[in-house]
Amino acid sequence: MIARTVLAKIHVAKKQLALDDDTYRAMLRSVAGVESARDLAPEGAAKLLKHMERCGFLPTKIQQSRPRVAASRAAQLGKIEALLADAGRPWEYVSGMVKRICKVDAIEFCDGEMLGKLIAALQVDAKRREKR
Repeated sequence: MIARTVLAKIHVAKKQLALDDDTYRAMLRSVAGVESARDLAPEGAAKLLKHMERCGFLPTKIQQSRPRVAASRAAQLGKIEALLADAGRPWEYVSGMVKRICKVDAIEFCDGEMLGKLIAALQVDAKRREKR
């Protein structure tokens, strides 16, 4: 039995090579000697992927799921300031947003996630103004 990530990579290769089901199953039989990718052993999966790469499959790096690192507080505050300046709005405008969106009394109490929400709201506002 092979890992789900390897199985997924095989199916991505199948899609990238635009293989129909009959051609794909013929490839499985000829290269690895199995009827289904689920039946592949790790060695057979490696052999199949090598064959698919020779046929034109271009593998991409698998992204590891990890939490996104928030930008530094200073950078986030700079972005908020730039969005306010672009809109011609004072810092008091953000004070109201902080109370409404983040449910805290002042921007000083906002963490990185809250500042991200403020930036997103200001960007939505900027796009709305562009449409006018």
